[in-house]
Amino acid sequence: MDIKDLKLLIKMITETDITEFELDNSEEKIVIRRGPKTEYINVAAPAPQMYAAPQQAAAPAAVAPVSGAAAVAAETGETINSPIVGSFYRAPAPDAAPYVEVGQVIEKGQVLCIVEAMKLMNEIEAEFRCKIVKICKENAQAVEFGDPLFVIERV
Repeated sequence: MDIKDLKLLIKMITETDITEFELDNSEEKIVIRRGPKTEYINVAAPAPQMYAAPQQAAAPAAVAPVSGAAAVAAETGETINSPIVGSFYRAPAPDAAPYVEVGQVIEKGQVLCIVEAMKLMNEIEAEFRCKIVKICKENAQAVEFGDPLFVIERV
């Protein structure tokens, strides 16, 4: 292909909404791209984190009020926290039974709840055998990263 033909081809492509053109024959290969190259980035959600309650001193001098995750963890021990921002759902569907109830013993890998983020349903699973002591969020409630979802005891 000579330079005239190449210029004509480029002109034709720029007058349309084509973003990429490729011509390949036995003698030559021509690739023409317009605009930035599309780049895809895959991001994995972090695994649910478990936090142990801090050990308390024998006689604290003054007690300051605590709130949020610290207050929940101080209640009994460990919490299962939200790995992402989204909406908390206790059941797989509005008319279905909840995945877990207070007092229930959960096996490793069992689904505890769903956190919906951008129309993706992310199942939160138990990382070890435990007992549900408290459910910290209401169904369909918004959650932030790190918000406690459940208070648990290892079994």
